[in-house]
Amino acid sequence: MTDPKPRRKLAAILAADVVNFSAMMGDDEDRTLKNLKACRALTDECITANHGRIFGSAGDSIIAEFASPVDAVVAATEFQRSLKQRNDGVSADDRMQFRVGLNLGDVIVEGDNLYGDGVNVAARLEALAEPGGISLSGKFHEEVCRKLDITFVSTGEQEMKNIRSPVDTYKIEISTLAEMAASSDAETAPAETPAVAAPSEAAENKPPAIAVLPFANMSGDPEQDFFVDGITEDIITNLSLWRNFPVISRNSSFTYKDKSVNLKDVAQELGVRYIVEGSVRKGGQRVRITAQLIDAEQDHHLWSQKWDRNLEDIFEVQDEVSTSIAAQVNPTLGSYERERIERSKPDNYSAWEYYLRSLQMFNDRHSSDGEDENLAESRRLCEKALELDPNFSLAYSMLANICHWELMHFTRDNSDEILDEMHELAKKSAELDPQNPMAALMISSYYFFTGNFSQSAKYAEKSLELNPSSPEAYGRAAGAMIHVGEYEKPEEYLRKSVEINPIDPKLMDRKANYFFIYLGMQDYQKAYDLIEEVIAELPNSGMYRGFKAAVMGYLDKGEEAKQALGDYLALRPNLKTREDFRKIFVPNSALADILIEGLIRAGWEPEGG
Repeated sequence: MTDPKPRRKLAAILAADVVNFSAMMGDDEDRTLKNLKACRALTDECITANHGRIFGSAGDSIIAEFASPVDAVVAATEFQRSLKQRNDGVSADDRMQFRVGLNLGDVIVEGDNLYGDGVNVAARLEALAEPGGISLSGKFHEEVCRKLDITFVSTGEQEMKNIRSPVDTYKIEISTLAEMAASSDAETAPAETPAVAAPSEAAENKPPAIAVLPFANMSGDPEQDFFVDGITEDIITNLSLWRNFPVISRNSSFTYKDKSVNLKDVAQELGVRYIVEGSVRKGGQRVRITAQLIDAEQDHHLWSQKWDRNLEDIFEVQDEVSTSIAAQVNPTLGSYERERIERSKPDNYSAWEYYLRSLQMFNDRHSSDGEDENLAESRRLCEKALELDPNFSLAYSMLANICHWELMHFTRDNSDEILDEMHELAKKSAELDPQNPMAALMISSYYFFTGNFSQSAKYAEKSLELNPSSPEAYGRAAGAMIHVGEYEKPEEYLRKSVEINPIDPKLMDRKANYFFIYLGMQDYQKAYDLIEEVIAELPNSGMYRGFKAAVMGYLDKGEEAKQALGDYLALRPNLKTREDFRKIFVPNSALADILIEGLIRAGWEPEGG
């Protein structure tokens, strides 16, 4: 026998609808419906992801139930944030704002629908909310105010149509809105605040720069550091593909790893306005990435987002992160046709993991001559990645870069063999992914070390077209000019290289190009001061010791020059003739004879005169 009494339950109710929806429909029905569909994809995902159930949806309205008021407010804040993010990236005519009302109350259950004051009050609260805002009842507020890091503002008692007693009401202070995760293992990530008005054009004489700080490893497993670092580096790479603003390179950003920092100080040190920080939690085949964008000058959180994905979706998630951040840094991007960043993705996840481990070891390599265990391990891991995925473009360019540093630090005997390997790997990488900037850069390096400077400059410029925030490509382009005897034009490239990477621990490897400029311009004192600075940072690098001895010869430093020469020749016991030096220096360089003459002035006596 059917129970004549209606079934009741306590539920958290979310009610939402679009501001000025009828007017938008009157102006352009097709456009409005298209935009509604795009917005509903965001709102519905946030509701279902936080354990909600949509039981009413007529026109532009949404009615959903949650077993937990915490889940309901998390869903509301997340989808309001997502909608704001979308609005900042589209034209004014395509923007939509929602109002949201939240109530906790008794409801009547009939099939899949819910009825009663619990639902009606939520609908009345929604009508009271500001565009883009969230209103809630006093009962709802009481349940969540001590559980979430959100600022609530009382809006007093409100009379509501067909509701017997006035209702205490509150609103969420959007300017301090924080993203909160309902699950017990979730991280708290600050959500968006209204974007601060951009400085006037007079105050901004160049595009704002952005730095991505190393994401925090929330997995509780130090062994996952390589994975988290890889996520950060991939976001940096994707952001670098946008041409609207410069991106600080990985080496500078990672000097802040595992440090508690003041973001204003970081911004000042790096010369940036915007900072991205976040965290990664990896467990089994699931990964959660949180990211937030901060205007460090104004000390405002502009945007935050959380992604929960299977690892098989990790590349799409990384693209979403970089695209979203780029759209926030320069909202005008939304007015243009933008191609989604296309990246080369390995078919085998394990291959990608080996690649990340290889990248970690590569970044920990030494700047000294002779065998380097980290560089050797980086090669082993990268080769393993290619065994698992022979079509992995990034791994081929990575291995070519490893060849480059094996050549620079004499870790292998046959330089011609290394160069040939570098060239084949770089060409393979470019064939698999013509948009890979590192592939073009490695081809440029091959031509540089074989003395074909025009081709080296050509491929360095191509690398910069693909990634305009590559300090290495700027440095390589400058080097190609310097070694044909151009000493003024390359300074602009070197300046950009240093600006993008201002506190890179290995900055001196690029800054050393200034030595060649000063040497070529016969400003020997500046060349000496610069090479002293380089050697102070990289005392075990043999080539720089040779450069120091040569410039000391020009400065007539007598016994000091002879001592510096002796230190250099001890590291280069096979250096007997002028031709020996040309072979270990850059072929066809206009600087080779200048350096040889300096070494002779320091006391070198090459065989054959």
